[in-house]
This record gives sequence, structure tokens and C-alpha cells, in this order.
Amino acid sequence: MEVVIASSSVADAGIGCWDLHNGAEQLRLKSCASTARGLTSVGHRFVASSHLRDPSATSGSVFYWSWDRPQVEVKSFPAEPILPLAANSEGTYIAGGGVSGEIYLWEVPTGKLLRKWHAHYRSVTCLVFSDDDSLVISGSEDGSVRVWSLFMIFDDMRREEATHLYEHSFTGHALRVTDVVIGYGGSNAIIVSASEDRTCKVWSLSKGILLRNIVFPSMIYAIALDPGEHVFYAGSRDGKIYVAALNAESSSNDAYGKYIIGSLADHSKAVTCLAYSNSLNLLVCGSEDGMVRVSDPKSGNVVRMFRHSKGPINNVQIVRKQLGFNPRIVVNPQGSSRRHGSLLPPPLEKYTNLSDDDSDFRTVVSLHGASYEPLESPHISSNAMNQQIEELQRQSSSYAAEMELERLKVDCKRSMQMVERWKQMYENLHQFCVDELLDIDQSEPTKAGFT
Repeated sequence: MEVVIASSSVADAGIGCWDLHNGAEQLRLKSCASTARGLTSVGHRFVASSHLRDPSATSGSVFYWSWDRPQVEVKSFPAEPILPLAANSEGTYIAGGGVSGEIYLWEVPTGKLLRKWHAHYRSVTCLVFSDDDSLVISGSEDGSVRVWSLFMIFDDMRREEATHLYEHSFTGHALRVTDVVIGYGGSNAIIVSASEDRTCKVWSLSKGILLRNIVFPSMIYAIALDPGEHVFYAGSRDGKIYVAALNAESSSNDAYGKYIIGSLADHSKAVTCLAYSNSLNLLVCGSEDGMVRVSDPKSGNVVRMFRHSKGPINNVQIVRKQLGFNPRIVVNPQGSSRRHGSLLPPPLEKYTNLSDDDSDFRTVVSLHGASYEPLESPHISSNAMNQQIEELQRQSSSYAAEMELERLKVDCKRSMQMVERWKQMYENLHQFCVDELLDIDQSEPTKAGFT
């Protein structure tokens, strides 16, 4: 079942949850003043959000909710206010961006702070994982977009030898980066970034260059990619959702500017967040007017509307909620004392535990596709995962069973991807041979005519 979750910066508004299919409200999660890009679903198992009542505060929180209780169940208190929050696809890691420009990476089942590094000169404004979970892409108030390889982040030897940690640093924006999205393809994907300078920029990960710069009539606060990556949608301060072309063949609309091919229905106030449902082919947007609108991108019609209780909406996400899944089966592997009845993962650590000498060996980087090191990295990741499972089994943790299942799922996905690659190589080779034979057949009569 696909649900829409939406949050607000107003604490009393909480987080709304609606069934995307029929519009029924599922649950209202309480007591959260979420930050922009600070709402995420952790492996579809539970909801996590940054919490910051006062933007000028020097401390903040990260809250967890399960799908069956409206109250906050787990509260974490990081070393500084966390603005954007992102989880990898399996829900094993959470990344958070700090107001100082630091990025924090936590392990969800244990709450351990695995790594933190200085990513930007000013506050981190957005974070996203690549589709294969090997990369983290960050945007900042300093106008830069940077790409981080988790292999580099976890490899101490490479970290010491490198002059910088990032794989790419894109510095084309003149003002604050408001949103970042990444396409499919791992290290060969495209990145689209939006900024308060009224531009969206399309970047190539494989080449590390700017592919396209699009200037809009108004500030762009949110972007969403079409599943086919032919166009992207840009939510603006003027209440419009612009449609911009990613391929060179699309014609521009002279009323808006180069590469902008149209717009969807106007909103009464700024569009602050966007999400796209690939399965239903629907675009979901949140606005400062407190409404969540679900639109059909082809017709441009609004097919459904959800009203948030209070305040402007600053996050929307589409989550495939797992039916019959009980997140309370997870036992705290650290054995920390928490409120009775809460069996979600433990709070996130405030500082790195330097006494844990073998923490690096039990760190897992789960991959689901291509990476910067396609031959060596899967083997390293598999060994690390096996070591972590054995360690958890020695601790008599029930989470070991879940990690074992995750390892099997990763191995299965990797095998299926390898099969698909071999099939593609075979098809390419077959097509090449056919083309060569046709060229030979066509050249034979020509030669015969000259003899």
C-alpha cells in the first residue's frame, strides 16, 4: 500500500499520513516541527524526522514513529541541529546534515555514529542516496552540490591519501541549494539541483560536468524526476509547477524560457516539496497553503487533495507501507533502557564511540547496482556483512536474523543484476554480428558490379 506522508515546520501540525489510492487518512503523528528535507521513511518500517522548534536554536532532535502509534517513540539528540535527513533503501543507515556543514552517518539497528565529516562551508540543506546506496549527494547554503562515495568515507587509507573526500564538487549555483534529486544508474546517473538563484542545473555523474542550465521565472524550492527521465518538475515560489525537458528533442515554451515546456495548475502559495509515484504515475506536491495535492502529470488535473491540520507543508514523501509488518520485532542490540513498549531501534549516538576498535570491520555498505569499484567492493561488503551477522549472533540479538535476510536479498539482487548484464552483453554482441553480416552482404554486389 502506497501512502503519502507530509510534515510541517509547525510543531502542533505533526505528520499526516494518507492512502494514496483512496485518500483516506491513516494516521496523524504528533509533536514534530520538521525541517525542510528532514522527513524520511526508514526502510518503509518506520518514520524519522528532524525536529527543530526554533531555526536559531543550537540544539535539535531526531524523532522515530512506528506506523501504529501517533506518539514519538524514540528521541535522539545529535551534537548539533540536523536539517536534512535521508535513509538508504534498506533502512540500515541514516545520514543527517548539520547547520555547521557536517554530515553524520549513523547505523540504524545500533544507533552508532559511524562517520562524520566536514562537507560544506555552510549549512547542509539537502541529502539523498543514489539508487544503489553507494553515493550520498548533498546540497548546501554555500551553493555547492557534492558527491560522496561511501567507499571513500569508510576507507581510512584512501581518506588519508586523498586531497579531498568528495568525488565531485559542483559549484555552479550562486545562492542556496534548495533541493537535489538523482536518477537511476548509480555512478552513471544524472543529478538535478535547484537553487534560490532561480536555476536548475543538470549534472553528469560519470563525466562530472554540467549538462544543462535552466533559468526559471521564479525561485525553485522543490524538484521531482519523471520515471523515464525525459522531464523533471520544478515547484516554485510563484505557486507554479514547471515542466522542464531533460532531452534535447523537447521543444521549449517561449512564454517561460529555454527548456521549459509547460506548467501545471497554479497554487495559491509557494510549492515547497514534490514527490512522484512511479507505480501510479502521479505527482504529489506540498504547498505553503497547507494543502497536499495529487496531480495527473499528463492531464495536469488535480485528482485528490489532502488538508494538513496547521501551518505550511515543508515535506512530502511517498512510502510503500509494508502490510502486516510489525516494526516492534526489533530488539535493541545495545540493551539500553527506553520507555516500556518501544521496540524500535535505539536512539542515534551523539558522538563517535572511539573505544569500539572493531567498528570499521562491522560497518556494511549495502549496494544494489553499479559502483565506483564494481569488482572489489561487493566482495568487501559481503565479508563485512558476514562479520556483522556473526557479531550480532554472539550478542544474542534478534536483529541478526534481519541482517541475514538483508544479506541474502543483496546477494540475490547482485546475482540478478549480473545475469541482466550478461544478457545485455549477449544481445549487443548478437546485434553487432548481425550488422557486420548485413554490411558484408551489401558490399558483395557492389564489388561484383565493378568486376
